[in-house]
Amino acid sequence: MKKPLLCLTAVICFSLLNIACNDDESTECRNLFGAQQYSEALPFCEKACNQNSGDGCFFLGFLYYIDQGYQQAKTYFEKACNLNVADGCLNIGNYYYNGYGVRQDYQQAKTYIEKACNLKSERGCFNLGVCYEKGDGVRQNFQTAKEYYGKACDLGHQLSCDEYRELNEKGY
Repeated sequence: MKKPLLCLTAVICFSLLNIACNDDESTECRNLFGAQQYSEALPFCEKACNQNSGDGCFFLGFLYYIDQGYQQAKTYFEKACNLNVADGCLNIGNYYYNGYGVRQDYQQAKTYIEKACNLKSERGCFNLGVCYEKGDGVRQNFQTAKEYYGKACDLGHQLSCDEYRELNEKGY
C-alpha cells in the first residue's frame, strides 16, 4: 500500500489554531486567520513575523500560500521552522518531498520532517516513518519506520498507531 505524505492543505486544521501566541500581533493574526479574515490578518501576521514570532511567520506563510502560491509562502515557513515551529518545518519538508515549487529532494525533505518530529509534531513523525518505510531520502528500514510510527502514535496520531501495529504484525 502506497502511503502519501500528508498534503500541505491538511495542515490547516483545528489544532493549527491552538498554537500558543504570546503577543498582541500574533494573537490577532491567529484569531483573524481562524475566522478566515485573511486580508485583515495579513498586517498583524507580517508585524508578528517581523518581530520573530514563529507563529506569526507560520500563519503568514499560509496566507501567502492561499493567495500567491508556494514561493513566497516557503520563505515564511522556513523562517517559522528556524524559529522552531514544527508545522513550518513539516510544510517545508512536504514541499521538498512532493516537489511543490522546488526540485523534489527527499534528502532535504527528510531533514525538515525530522526537525518537525523532534519538535513533537505527530504528522512529522508519521511522515518520517513513511520515508523510512518507503526508503525515500533514507535507506529503507522497517524497524526505524516502526519506531517513528510509534512516536507519532504516542503523540496521538491514529494512522501511525495502525501502521505501527501493521509493521509489528509483519515481524518488524
